[in-house]
Amino acid sequence: MSAKHPTSIRLFQNDFLETLTHVHPVVPLLVWTPVIGLLLWRSVTVYGLSPADLVPVAAAALLVWTLTEYALHRFVFHFPARSRLGKWLVFLFHGVHHDTPQDKTRLVMPPAGAILLLAFIWPIFELLIPAPWTEPFGAFFLVGYLGYDYIHYATHHFPMRFGPLQRLKRHHMKHHYAGEASRYGVSSPLWDIVFHTNGR
Repeated sequence: MSAKHPTSIRLFQNDFLETLTHVHPVVPLLVWTPVIGLLLWRSVTVYGLSPADLVPVAAAALLVWTLTEYALHRFVFHFPARSRLGKWLVFLFHGVHHDTPQDKTRLVMPPAGAILLLAFIWPIFELLIPAPWTEPFGAFFLVGYLGYDYIHYATHHFPMRFGPLQRLKRHHMKHHYAGEASRYGVSSPLWDIVFHTNGR
């Protein structure tokens, strides 16, 4: 590893706050798998949905996740802040990852951040998606999020030699090392293609 990219950067002097910025990669799986299981169980037992009913919901939710991932990465995590506080917040949430891309404990989203994001998004789901579809949609949206987290981790720490996975790894590595103003999709390059941010 080059001197330009230290193993980790300390973000807070307070040990407790600093601990909250580090997450073992298995944590999102442990936190969100029971939630996904509960939502899908309710979809079948409470709302009477069949597996066939869930297929189009899953496809729609995964597609919406990829757009959400792209939009967050492009417009929030790479927000061109001008104030000192804004720049610090952008660095705290994402810039630190670009400075230390191999930091194994900062490659998946801390549960606190994911819970806040879901608390913001869930009312939008309830507003736009009628029952009984809200809960299965939310479940598969979370599946998409977990897929993103582990694809992101893998692109930094595994060779990913299988064709499609290798292309995802190359796509994300170019975001890091060939220009941060492009290639915002991690689990899919779809929206980079649609919005012409796929680089050269």
